[in-house]
Amino acid sequence: MMKKIILNPASMLLISLLSGVVSRLLDLYTTNLGNIFSQLAIWILFGVLIAIYSSTKRAAVFNVFPFCVGMLLTYYGTAMLTDGVYSDSYIAAWTIFALCSPVFAWFTWLTKEKGIFPKLISAGIVLVSILSSIIIFDRLRIYDLVIDGLLVYFLFFKRVEREKRGRNEERK
Repeated sequence: MMKKIILNPASMLLISLLSGVVSRLLDLYTTNLGNIFSQLAIWILFGVLIAIYSSTKRAAVFNVFPFCVGMLLTYYGTAMLTDGVYSDSYIAAWTIFALCSPVFAWFTWLTKEKGIFPKLISAGIVLVSILSSIIIFDRLRIYDLVIDGLLVYFLFFKRVEREKRGRNEERK
């Protein structure tokens, strides 16, 4: 019941709107937390959790997309209101990430299925998280290792219970 309350597009949008504001305020008033929530790895982790715990691939798409867009809008809206420093290239990159998030969510949902393809997707997600920390943000930090460890746990080891559904029922 609680999962259905949280994992729906409206709740995801509300949570993300708040997350964007909080993330920007952490940038302004803290160093470590601001750094953590400004990097891609933590948002990959949140997106993975939303996608894998969504009931269907379609639900994953419709939960992750509003989460990414809402966070983006309020983060940069708050940056503008607080006369924050931000880069047009970062806005463009985060916008591309948000617009691609439905595809990412679709594939991420598949990571809990059986077979080699889901394991390859999982490995790719962890690799992107690690490389984003190294290439975009200079290096791996302790919190990156914690985040990447959580990704490995949730993608490779944590079981997710899903209802058995027929193909026609999932399309609804």
